[in-house]
Amino acid sequence: MRRIRDHADRAAFAALFAHFAPRVKAFLIKSGAEPSVAEDCAQDVMVTVWRKAHLFDPARASVATWVFTIARNRRIDLLRRDRRPEPEALTWGPEPEPDQQAVVELQQESERLSAAIAALPEKQKVLIEQAYYGDLSHREIAEMTGLPLGTIKSRIRLALDRLRHAMG
Repeated sequence: MRRIRDHADRAAFAALFAHFAPRVKAFLIKSGAEPSVAEDCAQDVMVTVWRKAHLFDPARASVATWVFTIARNRRIDLLRRDRRPEPEALTWGPEPEPDQQAVVELQQESERLSAAIAALPEKQKVLIEQAYYGDLSHREIAEMTGLPLGTIKSRIRLALDRLRHAMG
């Protein structure tokens, strides 16, 4: 790996590729990837190893750890991409007028939700507002409030349960 990193040694990369590519593919298949996807992903991982070789630091990780970390991250990227919903088809022209009954029902439901949030214990209400109206992650809320992350998650879970029951 040092020869690849320091001298862009193609022969060293060929040896590294021969060793790691089949192992990365097997790792990806074991993690649930289809064989064809695992093959493409393994190729991509090895290209990344070649392109990012200058970032390899033997003091921080072994070659195997570094390569499999790249593989793991690439697998996560693929899973996220696969779960991303397709954008809705765009329609041309003006939007149709909403059904007045649906508008009234949505307004009533919004009012019920606002009342249910107002009825929450103050500690839960504040966290719900920060998470959903403030668009903050649980970790960001924990950092901001100084509360443990587990406490934040528990309070939000309890608050959501109360809201679920209040909304029927």
